[in-house]
Amino acid sequence: MTDRITVEELAELMKKCAGANVTAEELRRDGSAFESMGVDSLGLLGIVGELENRYGTPMPTDAERSKTPRQFLDLVNSALMAGA
Repeated sequence: MTDRITVEELAELMKKCAGANVTAEELRRDGSAFESMGVDSLGLLGIVGELENRYGTPMPTDAERSKTPRQFLDLVNSALMAGA
């Protein structure tokens, strides 16, 4: 396990925690919103909870309000790097 979440890992988490079947390529597209992928705020909250359990550290409070995968990854990875 690394101290950064990749788009591939996020795609897996979206499927596991939010039931959204997306590919890493779809997440890389600029402007793709979680909402358009079928991930709502509860789904994001589940993803955040899973990451907190995996890494044993709280995620940023704004993470579950992220609109895009890029915004989410930037916030979460910044928090993980700060905690390393």
